[in-house]
Amino acid sequence: MATLDDLRRTTLGLPGSEERATTGGAAWFVRRKLYAWECHPWPSVPDDMREIIASELVVGVKVAERLDALALVQMAPEVFLRTTTPWGEPKVAFRMAGVDEGHLAELVTEAWRIQAPKYLRRQLDDLDS
Repeated sequence: MATLDDLRRTTLGLPGSEERATTGGAAWFVRRKLYAWECHPWPSVPDDMREIIASELVVGVKVAERLDALALVQMAPEVFLRTTTPWGEPKVAFRMAGVDEGHLAELVTEAWRIQAPKYLRRQLDDLDS
């Protein structure tokens, strides 16, 4: 089971990443572009999803395409939520209790790559080489 500390550890290794406190919890940005966030049970969230978000840690991340989010939901509907709010698409939200640290790192890093400029993506690739 991944934790918020695991998420923070992953984001610390991503060039240009910064954490900010928001009214809904913590959120992570790269060059002022949101790529990961703690979900909050806003009134605009469907009732069944709001119950889940209110009772456990749920994180949202950007995805490249809406189809990517749908594929994750179909692959593991007990982990990935079918919808939260219509703003910020494409994105997917998931239950932190349902992912391990490695999968969390993969989801967050891919979200960062979607939002990061090329020079920061190259910087990460150089670190990984």
